[in-house]
Amino acid sequence: MRDDSRVYTMPRWAVMRWLVRPSLGAPVDIELQLIGGLFGTLPVFFGGIINTIVVAGAIAWREQTPPFIAWFIFEIVLGAIRLIVLSVSRRAALAHRPTPTDLYLLLQLFWSSGVGYGAFISLASGDWVSATLACLSGTAMAGGIGFRNFGAPRLAGAMILTSLGPLLPGAALSGEPLLYLVFLQIPLYLSAMIAAAYSLNKMLVATMQAERENDHRAKHDALTGLSNRMGLAAAVDAGLKGAPRHGGDLAVLFLDLDNFKGVNDTYGHAAGDRMLKLAAERLRQSLRATDVAARIGGDEFVVLAKGLTRAQAAELSQRLTHSISASYDLGDGVHATVGVSVGVALVPEHGADAEALLSVADEALYEAKAQRQVKSLHSRIKEDQLRRVAPVVGGMTPRTQ
Repeated sequence: MRDDSRVYTMPRWAVMRWLVRPSLGAPVDIELQLIGGLFGTLPVFFGGIINTIVVAGAIAWREQTPPFIAWFIFEIVLGAIRLIVLSVSRRAALAHRPTPTDLYLLLQLFWSSGVGYGAFISLASGDWVSATLACLSGTAMAGGIGFRNFGAPRLAGAMILTSLGPLLPGAALSGEPLLYLVFLQIPLYLSAMIAAAYSLNKMLVATMQAERENDHRAKHDALTGLSNRMGLAAAVDAGLKGAPRHGGDLAVLFLDLDNFKGVNDTYGHAAGDRMLKLAAERLRQSLRATDVAARIGGDEFVVLAKGLTRAQAAELSQRLTHSISASYDLGDGVHATVGVSVGVALVPEHGADAEALLSVADEALYEAKAQRQVKSLHSRIKEDQLRRVAPVVGGMTPRTQ
């Protein structure tokens, strides 16, 4: 529908916001995509400008009266301004700067009004050659308007009305009784075109919402709602592109829940799933809005954090470990705890692509897990030694026979 690298801004004027509002309620990102569609379909845009200038010029050359000459000049000036505004808008959208959306929409309404004005003065002149040419041009443009602007059905309706509505007073002033049929034709044509624009808009919004939901399901874990492997890969790629602009390093933290299998074996998979959901919620609460948390399988989680130094990444690792290691209420009076092992990788120190970063973070994770196991083993050995010397220290040596 549009170049994904271009972002057009919503109109600021209340009347323009009303004109571009979809027929169905839609999220802001879909509304922005629909706005972008109004700047697209360039062949229709250029075809409309060329057609109206050529038709206005031909009729002005034939009639050579001030109303027609003024129409011709108006079409030339308006066409030039529309091209300039379109060019400025596309460059601004590509640079993610505010776009002159209100002015662009206003010029579209001026253009459709110019089409209607030409048809009106041609019919009122009584010159049937000029009237035929102008009316053919107007009806053809109405089709293009409906095709190009059905993303904003109210705008399409307003443009069709201003381009074909003037045919009614023009027919009344023509002095030809047979042309009074347009009082029946034009309302029917207007209602059919506007209804078609609304119908196409509803289909478009519903399709975009379905695509959005499918994309969300494809990139998110069904159990926890966090990103999955696909969503994480997309976030890493986006983060690598934006890392130089944000400053600092891009940190990838690989987390694994220690002894989670014991929770599943002891309390059942329902309790295990509840623990994973609670752990995911703790991750969300511990991260910034710009950070990304993902569950990539089983009890493995990954956090993507932008703009962190090595020290800040280590601090975040400790904070997440403390949060996730706290006791979990698994329901029915059951409480359980798990340990957390964390591996960290940084950009550009440990790689500049998703595969390399996850590999380094994974190796760091298992190194941390091994160190944790060694510490646990040392702790058990020390406890065993203490138990053996405790009777001697307490003066309660076993009595020999």
